[in-house]
Amino acid sequence: MEMKSSEEIEIGRDITPTLTPLSFSLHNSNLTTHCSACFSPLSSPFPSIPTPLFYCSPSCSAALSPLHHSSAEIHLPPSAHSSHLRAALRLLCSHRPSSSSLRLAGLLSNRPILTSPQTPSLSHHDDHVSEEIKLDAAAMAEAISEQCAVPNDDAVLEEATIALCAVLTNAVEVHDNEGRALGIAVYDPTFSWINHSCSPNACYRFVLSSPPSSSLSDEPELLRIAPHPKMGSGGVCVSSNEFAKEVLGYGPRLVVRSIKKIKKGEEVTVAYTDILQPKATRQWELWSKYRFVCCCKRCRALPFSYVDHALQEISAFSYDSMDSYSKFLKDMADSKLSECIDDVISEYLLVGDPESCRDKLEKILMQGLNEQLEDVKGKSDSKFMLHPLNHHSLKAYTTLASAYKVCASDLLFVDSEIDTNQLKAFDMSRTSAAYSLLLAGATHHLFNSESSLIVSVANFWIGAGESLLYLSRSSGWGTCDNLGLIVPNHTSAIKFKWSKCSLVDRIRTCVANGQINSADFENVSNEFICCVSDITQKVWGFLISDCPFLRSCKDPINFSWLMSTKSSNRMDFEVCVDKSYKTEISYTHEPENSIYICEEPTSTDDVVACLLQLGLHCLAYGGLLGSICYGSQSHVVCHVQNVLDREKNIVLYSREES
Repeated sequence: MEMKSSEEIEIGRDITPTLTPLSFSLHNSNLTTHCSACFSPLSSPFPSIPTPLFYCSPSCSAALSPLHHSSAEIHLPPSAHSSHLRAALRLLCSHRPSSSSLRLAGLLSNRPILTSPQTPSLSHHDDHVSEEIKLDAAAMAEAISEQCAVPNDDAVLEEATIALCAVLTNAVEVHDNEGRALGIAVYDPTFSWINHSCSPNACYRFVLSSPPSSSLSDEPELLRIAPHPKMGSGGVCVSSNEFAKEVLGYGPRLVVRSIKKIKKGEEVTVAYTDILQPKATRQWELWSKYRFVCCCKRCRALPFSYVDHALQEISAFSYDSMDSYSKFLKDMADSKLSECIDDVISEYLLVGDPESCRDKLEKILMQGLNEQLEDVKGKSDSKFMLHPLNHHSLKAYTTLASAYKVCASDLLFVDSEIDTNQLKAFDMSRTSAAYSLLLAGATHHLFNSESSLIVSVANFWIGAGESLLYLSRSSGWGTCDNLGLIVPNHTSAIKFKWSKCSLVDRIRTCVANGQINSADFENVSNEFICCVSDITQKVWGFLISDCPFLRSCKDPINFSWLMSTKSSNRMDFEVCVDKSYKTEISYTHEPENSIYICEEPTSTDDVVACLLQLGLHCLAYGGLLGSICYGSQSHVVCHVQNVLDREKNIVLYSREES
């Protein structure tokens, strides 16, 4: 089963019409906060009796509560209540497995593989999963038997098992606009037959609102993919137009969208797991959940691709040459570093101590693994350090940006009138913005070699832009003024450079038009990197002045300061403090290509101006990437456009005032 493009598709185009699910369910934690029919947040819940489900309106209740009542889910024991079991019962209520196959509503159930462990290396994990499936299917069968007043025989158990396996194999996690997981949904073969790749050419977005609603498509809704070969199970021809006949009409809707230019006849693929992870992690997750080993071009590459090499790179420093056991030791070091970082992040999320979190994570980033590892030759004297592009490092940057931001908020909450608190909070905001910028720059560096990372990169550039804009508007500048540290004039700083670069406006035009071709996108991306590289060189020292680890990162945009991970087993990066850094900076504009060029320093106001410009560029470019992934009318892109409009209005007002 695979889906291929029926025409040539440019980057950033809808590939499918808006698809409604065959079955869906909220996670337990969201049953009382969101509508069980459309996943919209509840304001005045409309209860459905006797099931513990809520709806946002009488129409949602009338449309879905009959199915929820008749699906037998009310007879599930409390220990068996889960989104997967509810979705499986609802799917089974409206569809029945084919007697001649293990398919349900055209979906592959994967039942033999899911219920029969086959891989010795993962046998313990497989045993646990298969046993859990058997127990859950038995609970479903018992509930169906009680609901329908029929004997709980092997036929009922078999149907329950097939339905549950179909959901486990085909369900996708549904997220809201803020990225929070709401529940799961199962879609017809138009989507479910799209295969996985670790270098996909498409992604998907969710549409969450009470039906009916207008489409978020930038163009007429067309189905631009078809099954290949057009054969269903048992050799029966299947028309792609028949896929969506028995959908519910409610629930979280989905649209598939191209993130690369796709040729006619090329297979369309999406990612089933986080592809900003090393190969081993991706392979383990795919096998654990779906029971297949990915053989995409990225996974088959030998030696590893540059991106996969960087994501797993750990440098070992030793007085002795690396011996034949170095891979074993590095794998052990990777496991221990992963455990350390995960423990710190888990503690931060559970306890909420941002100061402890930032201290521990930065210690790991700076000092590496502080314990001896032992192999068959004895204890090793090697020192293991994370590469700045290692996926553990990226996870640490994300958490540190959050931790420093929370620290700043906590200080201002205690007493925002105390100058020392304001100054400390200002410093925390600087460091938070620096980590956000480093995260965006690092993932963009990887994106240059693997363009399918566009979804993650879009979110990170938007985050960096918002952090920098927040810093440029911080009340901490006034405290610096009072203490005689830096004396910027916001009005003159804002006026100073708004019109110096046309790139932001041109990016916004591309987003407003809703479409951009791959050649223009490449040109805009190259120009963007030139702009932000030049601006960043002038403010990076200001952003990182109090953080030893960040000072070891000489440039968060251009990573040529790192030894090439393609050809080196060592990570040679050193702490570099630019002692000649000055806050007086200025730029002139070259109209031909809208690139900033460094001039002699002129004013301390330029610090604020550069932060503002850097934030605007990051936010606008993140919005462009977001429009490719989600469409120009999506929530994230509209949010970016609103922020940019607000900033421009402030500039216009400042000009009028002056």
